[in-house]
Amino acid sequence: MPERWHDELRLGLQEALVNAAKHGNKLDPGKVVIVRFFLVSEVYWWEIVDQGCGFTPKSDRTDYLPPESSENGRGMFLLNTIFDQVHWNEEGTELRLCKQMSPFRLPLFN
Repeated sequence: MPERWHDELRLGLQEALVNAAKHGNKLDPGKVVIVRFFLVSEVYWWEIVDQGCGFTPKSDRTDYLPPESSENGRGMFLLNTIFDQVHWNEEGTELRLCKQMSPFRLPLFN
C-alpha cells in the first residue's frame, strides 16, 4: 500500500475496528472481531465482522456530519469520506470497505 495513504487508511480502519469492538461486541472480551484483507488489481478491500446483534444505519446520507456537541455519529461520515465504497450486510454485523489507488485522487492528509 502506498505510504501516502497510510494516515488516511489508519484513521478509517481504526474507526471501523473500534466501532466493531465497542458498538458491535459491546466490549465483551469473549467476542472477536474478524478482519479479512484482499488486494485485487490495485483495489484494496477489507471485511470487518463483529459478533454483535447488528444494527441498521440511521440514514442513507453519506454527507451528514453531526454537530460538534454530539458524542457519536462521526464514524459513518469518516468511513464514507475515506473509502470509495462502504457496504454493510443485511444483519449489520459485517462491513466491507474498498479503497481504489487511483492516481487522480490525493489522500486527505499530505
